[in-house]
Amino acid sequence: MSASQQPPDFVTAIIGGSGFDQMAGFAHERRLQVATPYGEPSAAPILGHLRGRAFAFLPRHGVGHAIAPHRVNYRANIWALREIGVRRIIALAAVGGISAGFPPGAIAIPDQIIDYTWGRRHTFYDGSDEAVQHIDFSRPYSEKLRRKIIAAAKKGGVDVVVGAVYAATQGPRLETAAEIDRLERDGADVVGMTGMPEAALARELNLDYAALALVVNPAAGRTRNRSSGEIDMEAIEKYLAVATEGVVEILANL
Repeated sequence: MSASQQPPDFVTAIIGGSGFDQMAGFAHERRLQVATPYGEPSAAPILGHLRGRAFAFLPRHGVGHAIAPHRVNYRANIWALREIGVRRIIALAAVGGISAGFPPGAIAIPDQIIDYTWGRRHTFYDGSDEAVQHIDFSRPYSEKLRRKIIAAAKKGGVDVVVGAVYAATQGPRLETAAEIDRLERDGADVVGMTGMPEAALARELNLDYAALALVVNPAAGRTRNRSSGEIDMEAIEKYLAVATEGVVEILANL
């Protein structure tokens, strides 16, 4: 499947994270089977519309949320989206809030990222079949796309936190309280497991990439249930549902 075979309006893709393997309100039209040099993507990209807006959609963790963060084939996912003609990617991610300004229910638009992952295939240019290249990654998210998202949130009356440092951890386990303390000392505001190498791979293929980080729980050690220190999974589901409404409104107003 080549980009030239696709309608020109499907240039924006949504990568759905935890809680977003199915996108509420997204009208599916067709699935595209895409071969990549890096194996199979998490799922076949879907073309469809959200309130009349054309999007491609790809569930990062596969159908039924079956792929752990460290096992996602990030290279195949990004390559497949580029192959069908996508030029902009909006990544959805459920995250834990570290800093005080990121309570559960908040929607953040990160502007920086710190990578704590390891062992992931993190570049297309590893010297095996492509010459090594060193991309500039000073600003890991597309500022142009971030501004479009911020404007769409304002138009839709959705409150967002503009700017955040996203800490990308290995997973699939959640972090210890001591690890979260370390991330906070490093300057991180939110923590997730899928921000890297996804953002860097998009940059290598010259795709605009930005994220909507949905805070669904206080990070470890910041939980309200201080007696047990455990993260409340029932509360996560509640905050995810609330944040989803805001995300759909933002996407519909892009």
